[in-house]
Amino acid sequence: MRAPITTQGAQRLRAELEELKSVKRPAVIAAIAEARAHGDLKENAEYHAAREQQGFIEGRIKQLESELSHAQIIDVATLNAGSKIVFGASVVLADVESDEEKRYQIVGDLEADIKQGLIAISSPVARALIGKHEGDSVTIEAPGGTREYEIVGVSYQG
Repeated sequence: MRAPITTQGAQRLRAELEELKSVKRPAVIAAIAEARAHGDLKENAEYHAAREQQGFIEGRIKQLESELSHAQIIDVATLNAGSKIVFGASVVLADVESDEEKRYQIVGDLEADIKQGLIAISSPVARALIGKHEGDSVTIEAPGGTREYEIVGVSYQG
């Protein structure tokens, strides 16, 4: 099965790939050449650090190319699931106890970033939300214990 990814997530990964290929790869190649010019490579820390960095860059390029070629890109704006929560949904949850609201978007595993409110479709929170509707209550097992939330909003923006 192809891993789902939002259009925006695919664009972010493509931008990272472009940055790696056009900026970081040439910079590390130049750093290796400069370190080589300093002579003995056995004792040359700059050379070894640059080679290690090159390995990370090349590995990430391969990983991104593979993930993007196998991903199923989904334009969230075209989803018409109404108030039902499916992949790509932006969900506003209200903590039943504190009334504190949190906003998450359910995205592919490749693009998840909790700091940006992007939660992976495979995460426990997303799994608890999938199939629910605006107005439903949901119990989520969190590291700090079980939390009860009310789903106060569901939207699909591109």
